[in-house]
This record gives sequence, C-alpha cells and structure tokens, in this order.
Amino acid sequence: MTMNPRIANRRLHRWGAALVALPFLVVVCTGILLQVKKQFVWVQPAEQRTPSVVPTIAFQAVLDAAAMHPEVGITSWDDVDRLDVRPGKGILKVISKSRWELQLDLASGDVLQVAYRRSDLIESLHDGSWFHPSVKLWIFLPVGVVVLGLWITGVYLWWLPIGARRRKHHAAT
Repeated sequence: MTMNPRIANRRLHRWGAALVALPFLVVVCTGILLQVKKQFVWVQPAEQRTPSVVPTIAFQAVLDAAAMHPEVGITSWDDVDRLDVRPGKGILKVISKSRWELQLDLASGDVLQVAYRRSDLIESLHDGSWFHPSVKLWIFLPVGVVVLGLWITGVYLWWLPIGARRRKHHAAT
C-alpha cells in the first residue's frame, strides 16, 4: 500500500521536528547570543581603541602584563589560548585558556582591560564541540541536515493550499 505524499510529508516534518528539537534549540539560542556578542559585554568584552597602529610590544612584555593579573590565570605561554592582534584598533588581545581576556596597547603594553569572555564557550555550545568532539559531527551536523529538510517540507506544506486554490481558480475559468 502506498502512502499519500501529503501525509508522508506531514509525518516526516513532524518526526523530524521532534527529533532535532533540543539540539536545534541550543543552536538557535546560542546563535542569537553570538549575533549580538559585540553589543553585550556579558558575552564578549568591548574592544578598546588606542592610537597605536604598529605592534612594538615584545612577547615577554605581553606575558609579563598577563601574569600581573592573577584572575586571568596566566603564568606561562601554556596558559595562553591565543593572541589576537588588531592593528586598526591599536590593541593586542591575550585570551587565556580559562576564558579571560586582556587587552593591551600595541605600543606600550599597558593593560587596557581585563574581562571574562563567554563568546568562546557559547560558540563551542553552538557547534556542539563543548559536549564532545564527536557530537559536532554526529549530532549537530545531522540536525542541520534535518532542519534543512524541515525547511523544504515546510515550504511544501505552505505551498499546498496556495497551489490548490490556484488550480481550483484556473479550473473554474
């Protein structure tokens, strides 16, 4: 017995939505936070500006400046996740593995700001890697494919009554 394509499409749409509901909710909520990360310092610290445009600070001075702030937890280069140099803004960001961020003046090495950075955590939740590296590939990627399928079946379900009205209208004329 063959199933009516409309009924099959609705079932596929309904079960697909139920299957991806929780991971997709995580993706949507974290995606919203990431969209506004520059507007809310709770997510990501605001970037400072200085007139310095050429980096002249030595790497040892960067490490020394970071070590002066115990809350950041940097005592050696092993504690540093990454450096982010922004010549256009005159700053160098030191991002620790404990998610703290220091912003330094590119020329003088003066600490402009020390703040906790949540955007990296939110990003790892968004792509699923926070849960486990395999979750990113084996859960969040299929969820994205299913959501694409939901979009396609949703457009089809949306188009059905419009197409039926048009056919009815053309048949009447």
